[in-house]
Amino acid sequence: MKIFKPKFWDYKKTFILPMLLAPITLLNILISFIRKLFIKRYNFSIPVICVGNIYLGGTGKTPFTIKLFNILKNIYKNPVFIRKKYKSFHDEVVLQKKISAVYENNYRVDAINEAIQKKADVAILDDGFQDFSVNKNLSIVCFNERQWIGNGFILPSGPLRESLSALSRAKFAIINGEKNIQIEKIITEKNKNIKIYYIKYKPENIKEFQDKKIICFAGIGNPTNFFDLLNKYNVNIFEKKSFPDHYNYSEKELDTLIEKSKKNNAILVTTEKDYFRIEEKYKKNIKYLKIEVEIQNENKFIEELKKIL
Repeated sequence: MKIFKPKFWDYKKTFILPMLLAPITLLNILISFIRKLFIKRYNFSIPVICVGNIYLGGTGKTPFTIKLFNILKNIYKNPVFIRKKYKSFHDEVVLQKKISAVYENNYRVDAINEAIQKKADVAILDDGFQDFSVNKNLSIVCFNERQWIGNGFILPSGPLRESLSALSRAKFAIINGEKNIQIEKIITEKNKNIKIYYIKYKPENIKEFQDKKIICFAGIGNPTNFFDLLNKYNVNIFEKKSFPDHYNYSEKELDTLIEKSKKNNAILVTTEKDYFRIEEKYKKNIKYLKIEVEIQNENKFIEELKKIL
């Protein structure tokens, strides 16, 4: 779907649209509360780790699940990815399938049970923090330091899937970005026992693009993060273009981008997620930035993880 997040979601000051949408927001909160009262909850014979978010999109959740997978493999576990089945999230599935089995189902409970039958010993839920049918051994909530919680309102008045009080269910908060004492203070006010860790993206193939003219494009939750990462490593960005999250590029759009890159003697660069949504015939004209997630105080994070597992 060609839908951008409304700009007012990230306005820090009170805006009239969130107020107009407040009745729908209150109705959503009520429906969510009632569902939680009656939903059947399931336990499992293997540890279930949920990597979720409260802010909708662009928090670095999927890259972090891949980092978490590699950590678990290094401590002799057999983790797998668990996902709710969505037609529009094929890009994330492709990324995860490169390194492990991915179990998808309309119901995460059924996906976990299938993984258990196939001898998995740890389930990594990519999303699902708001799925109360699954009892988790560990919930990790991801934030982006730049956008944080936007205007602070719940959908559709703002970008939050639920209020920050939900942090009481989490054991780890992951902040994608620079250290921010104010954000840490707000998080610990909601859960004094939560562990906070910061992550950063490290480009693995940045040298391919340095000292060259670049046209970059991205259809992810927060394209600005991608553009800023390129700028950080002194990449010469000739032009940049943003698309909605999980965007399916048309042939016309890709033809236009490729033609522009050739006309200006520029390299066309996108994200790894975007690259796997592009038709095969276009890929020879497009490159992608491969990133690795780095966790600050990673050894401490691993020790905390071992205690839970």
